[in-house]
Amino acid sequence: MSAAETLRANWSYPTAIRFGAGRIAEIGEACASAGIRRPLLVTDRGLASLPITGRALDLMDAAGLGRALFAEVDPNPDEKNLAAGLAAYRAGGHDGVIACGGGSGLDLGKMVAFMAGQTRPVWDFEDIGDWWTRADPAGIAPIVAVPTTAGTGSEVGRASVLTNSETHVKKIIFHPKVLPAQVICDPELTVGMPPAITAGTGMDAFAHCLEAFCSPHFHPMSAGIALEGMRLVKDYLPRAFADGTDMEARAQMMAAAAMGAVAFQKGLGAIHAISHPVGALYGTHHGTTNAVVMPAVLRFNRPAIEAKLSRAGAYLGIAGGFDGFCGFVDALNAELGIPTGLAALGVTRDRVPDLAVMALEDPSVAGNPVPMTHENTRALLADCL
Repeated sequence: MSAAETLRANWSYPTAIRFGAGRIAEIGEACASAGIRRPLLVTDRGLASLPITGRALDLMDAAGLGRALFAEVDPNPDEKNLAAGLAAYRAGGHDGVIACGGGSGLDLGKMVAFMAGQTRPVWDFEDIGDWWTRADPAGIAPIVAVPTTAGTGSEVGRASVLTNSETHVKKIIFHPKVLPAQVICDPELTVGMPPAITAGTGMDAFAHCLEAFCSPHFHPMSAGIALEGMRLVKDYLPRAFADGTDMEARAQMMAAAAMGAVAFQKGLGAIHAISHPVGALYGTHHGTTNAVVMPAVLRFNRPAIEAKLSRAGAYLGIAGGFDGFCGFVDALNAELGIPTGLAALGVTRDRVPDLAVMALEDPSVAGNPVPMTHENTRALLADCL
């Protein structure tokens, strides 16, 4: 039995996860377990015409679930995509959602299910205080999640990111019942990812684990998951990037992505607080943007995380303490072809004041180890350029 073939299991943390190569074949069983008889498959435009989606629709059809598809999903989905998805959901008389794809398809699919039976606008459920209690839990449809990338971990998340098309601000919409009832993590679905997407999504998983580990909030379980998640990315992302058919590396990266999303219950920080507004204004790839700003954020947070990352480095097999850890990140970015600095993504210095304001309004800012102010955030953004 090969190493990849041993990477197959059923997990119930944090939800029911069917993990292993070929398990997309169980989509009918997953829908039955979630109580879904007429699912709407939600994915993004890029995936809609690919064999992955065709196979999922065939499997749905064979299981007597129909083959309804909604794919009007942008790379940074907004409330207009959501309105169109809800219209398709209601017109088809659906009773649940199969959210399929990378972060955009997963996030929008989850929002279609969440909003299916709500009467208030989606912005009323932003992740602020107890706003989630405004939602009618009986109006939330069941969700089966099928990730096709190894990065966001949205398949095991209780929230989605939705861009406001008028303000260009990314908002986090949270509710405990947004957590999918069933997840199919099939690493075979990630084999077709181009190297650049493998790199960007993989660094998204690493950013989730890194920021969760460094967050000052108390959550030892998440800290442990974050540490092992970083190890998996360190060991397997270069392999998945170099050879997209390396099934062991693909499986381990899919595990790391889910671990990162579980871990960031402990908190995120400046990497995401900056990446969210940059992505909203410039349409950049989220995980790649995280990787671009990561070195500057590590330097920024050094006074608060130096000892912590020295301990992490010892576990990860990275010598040289904090400086060694930063050197590892720089080398990994270079190996993966990640651009150096936000200027390479089109960000200009004149937007720094606007980006600083938006970063300080992002919920992720609360988990940063060094408190962020207008002054030090502008300085950080200048360093990120």
